[in-house]
Amino acid sequence: MTVCRDCCCGSARKHPGVDHDGQLAAIRGAVGERHRVRVSECLGVCERSNVVVVHPAPAARRAGARLVHLGDVLEDHLVDAVAQWLDAGGPGLAEVPPVLTARVFDPADYAD
Repeated sequence: MTVCRDCCCGSARKHPGVDHDGQLAAIRGAVGERHRVRVSECLGVCERSNVVVVHPAPAARRAGARLVHLGDVLEDHLVDAVAQWLDAGGPGLAEVPPVLTARVFDPADYAD
C-alpha cells in the first residue's frame, strides 16, 4: 500500500485533530510484515486527503486487478479495515469492505 504524506495528507493544518504520525505507525502496525507500506509525496488528490492506495497482490495484478484509491482515511477503524482487506487478498481477490466503499475514488476524476 502507498500512504500519501505530503502537502495535505498528513497535514495538521488540514486535519488538526488527527495524529498523522500515530496513524502512519498504526498503519504499519496493522499490516505488520505481511504487507509493504510506502510513503509518498503528494499524489495530487488533495480534495480526498488522507489518501491510501491499496495495491493488488502480484497474481491479482496479472489477472487484471488494479490499484484502489481510498480517500478520507482519517480514523483508526478505517486503517483496520484496510489491513483486514489486504489480509483477505486485497484488490482483485477480495471485495472492498463495506466501510471503505464510500471512500473509493478514481484519481482521474481529480485530474487538471
